[in-house]
Amino acid sequence: MKQIMTFIMMIFFYSCNVENQISSTSGKNGNNFNKLTAEENYILVKKGTESRNSGQYNKHYKDGVYLCKRCDFALFRSESKFDSKSGWPAFDDNIADTVKKTRDGFRTEILCNNCEGHLGHVFKSEGFTPKNTRHCVNSLSVKFIPAESLETAVFASGCFWGTEHWLAKAKGVISTSCGYLGGYTKNPSYSQVCSGLTGHAEAVEVIFDKTKTDYESLAKLFFETHNPTQVNRQGPDRGTQYRSEVFYTTDKQKEVTEKLIDILKKKGLKIATKVTKSPKFYEAEDYHQDYYQKNNKAPYCHKYVKVFE
Repeated sequence: MKQIMTFIMMIFFYSCNVENQISSTSGKNGNNFNKLTAEENYILVKKGTESRNSGQYNKHYKDGVYLCKRCDFALFRSESKFDSKSGWPAFDDNIADTVKKTRDGFRTEILCNNCEGHLGHVFKSEGFTPKNTRHCVNSLSVKFIPAESLETAVFASGCFWGTEHWLAKAKGVISTSCGYLGGYTKNPSYSQVCSGLTGHAEAVEVIFDKTKTDYESLAKLFFETHNPTQVNRQGPDRGTQYRSEVFYTTDKQKEVTEKLIDILKKKGLKIATKVTKSPKFYEAEDYHQDYYQKNNKAPYCHKYVKVFE
């Protein structure tokens, strides 16, 4: 009996150690943590602050996206950056659901919502921009990806919760956003789209790093995580908003998509996926973004089935 109890306790402690190891080396979206320098560890893990006017991004205004240096999670877009003259990089907004806020004495600390790395603090009502918000960020907590290394793709494959679930986890993906496009109503609401009268599709806008992945890899994942033979439905969801459609943003994306559809047709599949030039994308309500991650659930009508060699 004593030996059995010892064995059970060994298994228990092993399980706990594995769980702790996983949680300390990877974030909510599965990204592995990057190796940090001593200075970066002081900021991101020990919650330190770099010296005023010392950061490389304080006076940096190129087009692109700022990622968490610890886990490569997209945090801020360049268009939200402004000069607060504080000596630290300032942003008046963050990408939806990427920044976690918590009280830090009389201030509000901001953390990466994926790995909880310390970014800095957020301040309100200072009047710098119309949004009246300043995310005061340490340069050492972020890294910059220039716009020329980024590309945007838009995919619709039924309920956008499931579409985003798979695409967000793909290598090289910087950010994903659920939204609507391809209809007649300007900036529609979810209830309007669900009526089936606006003509919009539920879709996901993907921004990816071209140095780490390519459009074809993401398009293959799109086809392999839903049933592209279904017309105006996906699983139990029915309606034109649940159609399968690729909204290409470049002629090359159109060419690649049509090539993949030809491959699938040669396999005997009757593909219903439409290929359309991308119109204006309207971001969906906040509660739709990262839905399965927020609610700790799994897609009910999207699953991975390998189709391409």
